[in-house]
Amino acid sequence: MLKAVASGLLITSVLICVSANDNGFPRCNCDDEASFWTIESILECQRVGDFLIAVAYFSIPIELLYFISCSNVPFKWVLIQFIAFIVLCGLTHLLNGWTYGPHTFQLMVALTVSKILTALVSCATAITLITLIPLLLKVKVREFMLKKKTWDLGREVDNIMRQREAAVHVRMLTQEIRKSLDRHTILYTTLVELSKTLSLQNCAVWMPNVDKTEMNLTHELNGRNFNLSIPINDPDVVRIKGSDRVNILSPDSALAVGSSGASGEAGPVAAIRMPMLRVCNFKGGTPELRQTCYAILVLILPTGEPRSWSNQELEIIKVVADQVAVALSHAAILEESQLMREKLEEQNRALQQAKRNAMMASQARNAFQKVMSDGMRRPMHSILGLLSMIQDDNLRNEQKLIVDAMLRTSNVLSNLINDAMDNSTKDDGRFPLEIRSFGLHSMLKEAACLSKCMCVYGGFGFMVEVEKSLPDNVMGDERRVFQVILHMVGNLLQHNHGGGILVFRVFAETGSQGRSDKGWTAWRPSSSSGDVNIRFEVGINSSDSEVGSSSGLGGRNYNSDRVGGRLSFNICKRVVQLMQGNIWLVPCAHGYPQSMTLVLRFQLRPSITIAISEPGEGSERTDSNSMLRSLQVLLVDNDDVNRAVTQKLLQKLGCVVTPVTSGFECLTVIGPAGSSIQVILLDLHIPDLDGFEVATRIRKFRSGNRPMIVALTASAEEDLWDRCMQVGINGVIRKPVLLQGIASELRRILMQGNNVL
Repeated sequence: MLKAVASGLLITSVLICVSANDNGFPRCNCDDEASFWTIESILECQRVGDFLIAVAYFSIPIELLYFISCSNVPFKWVLIQFIAFIVLCGLTHLLNGWTYGPHTFQLMVALTVSKILTALVSCATAITLITLIPLLLKVKVREFMLKKKTWDLGREVDNIMRQREAAVHVRMLTQEIRKSLDRHTILYTTLVELSKTLSLQNCAVWMPNVDKTEMNLTHELNGRNFNLSIPINDPDVVRIKGSDRVNILSPDSALAVGSSGASGEAGPVAAIRMPMLRVCNFKGGTPELRQTCYAILVLILPTGEPRSWSNQELEIIKVVADQVAVALSHAAILEESQLMREKLEEQNRALQQAKRNAMMASQARNAFQKVMSDGMRRPMHSILGLLSMIQDDNLRNEQKLIVDAMLRTSNVLSNLINDAMDNSTKDDGRFPLEIRSFGLHSMLKEAACLSKCMCVYGGFGFMVEVEKSLPDNVMGDERRVFQVILHMVGNLLQHNHGGGILVFRVFAETGSQGRSDKGWTAWRPSSSSGDVNIRFEVGINSSDSEVGSSSGLGGRNYNSDRVGGRLSFNICKRVVQLMQGNIWLVPCAHGYPQSMTLVLRFQLRPSITIAISEPGEGSERTDSNSMLRSLQVLLVDNDDVNRAVTQKLLQKLGCVVTPVTSGFECLTVIGPAGSSIQVILLDLHIPDLDGFEVATRIRKFRSGNRPMIVALTASAEEDLWDRCMQVGINGVIRKPVLLQGIASELRRILMQGNNVL
């Protein structure tokens, strides 16, 4: 504004000066004394003007000097030139003011010199300005650039402040969103907080249905009681799902109309997609490798306001949408993890219940087996004990043969009971073998005797053929072999009702004999110089055929499921395989077994061993009877029959027996007058006070290892011996037991006690 006024005054003064020479103006009448502008008055005014101009000129340098001293401005020498020019101009006007009156020559000289200096300084200043103008233009350009940079910096600072403000809003929204792990709470919190931050009219969330054919309105700030749906192939829906940016929608679009709330009118509308990730999106690769499900967030500004979406608001919407997607994904993953955890807990509970049921079933089975074992082994103990006593009596040959057969049959039954109890307890299907030296001839004689009795009872004839060169003293499991032979005989007699003769043949296998049988090709035992392969054949010849004919013996091997699939045959076959042998059968025309063949390998024992062992056994038995004679034995057993049988067995061995029926009676007998008792036969399963407790009390109140304690039990527990040793029991006799078994165990503990002493 000041520049314009100064320019106007300058132009006006120039025009006045130019127009002064125009003849249209009247001439100056300075000589007229009646006029106001006389020569004296004009000169006086000029003098005053010169003095005032001089004062003004002299004041300007003072201000410039103060400015130069207080600031660090460039081109100070130019300012000094201006100061000199102004001072000279002021000096010229000052001297000129004294020339309007009478003046001296020196004044004129000084005025002249001043004007010359002023002219020189003016020319120098003008020349300096010519060189200074480009520099001043550069400074101006630099000033313009600085102003532009300042404006850009201000704009960036404004953006930073807006971003900081948006970050504050986003942080606040994120904190509110992540306060909950429930999906519905997260969405409603998002809608409420966005509405407060952006001053929205309404906002809503659209989600796809299960079939992904429609978008359903699931959450809305101004909730309504009806559901809306939009086809998933709507152009706006497709455009929003195809872009990760915020999309501006028309107020007439289906999403805008559906999200406008109860008013039905929509202002500026913005929408963005939100990915809905689940656990399945992270299985087998990154989420991009699987089809992602998107929800849509719609935001509406109030109507009737001159307002549109700003970049800051759009940035807030984008960041908040990402945070909501993350929060929803976390909530979905946690929800699925919780469901998986609940399923695992349910499965674990089911497994624990199944485990408890199995343990209860196992305990019930063990309890039942214990009762059954005790119930079956106790009667067998009585039977075997009585038979072993009768066996030592002076009997006729026929009676002795019958008693031996009965004893052997009882041993077979005892083995079957032990196998049944042990295998049902262990569940491993293995049968223990007792490999020891035995007489093959005596075993075959007993088997033939018992087989003859079975044939007579079944109405069959019986014939036995044993090779004379068959070895006698062999190594093997005598009881198992006897058991298998009886099974073969019983199996044939059970399924043949037409009568005939049962032929029992035993002979040693040679290198060439029997090689044509399929049973041999299926099993070829490895023989050595110290082994022998014995073949047992049992067959039934019909009554109309010759005795000894080979129709039923040594025939073709036949493995029929109808015949060989029976449980007893399979168990028998497993026992034979454990003894490294083989067994097979040949059926008749009706499908029943007509002959059975057993091949076993035995280890031969030298004949000198037999000659030496027989006298040794007799002397050992004599020594055993002498050691047991007059032995003071306390028998503790609550079973009357077993107690009576065991007492008879001990008395037959020469022992002095004191029978009692309970643990308390045992402790009473052992008490003050118990020094005469040498051995206690203690049943472990007596009621009220069991054998372990009785043994513990005896060892507690009786110092030393006297009396010797021997446990009587019908149990087949594997850790029984360890438990007995812990309470101080010296030996264990398992029921059923024979006379020689009791004698051997008593002799062992007595010899052990003597060695300790």
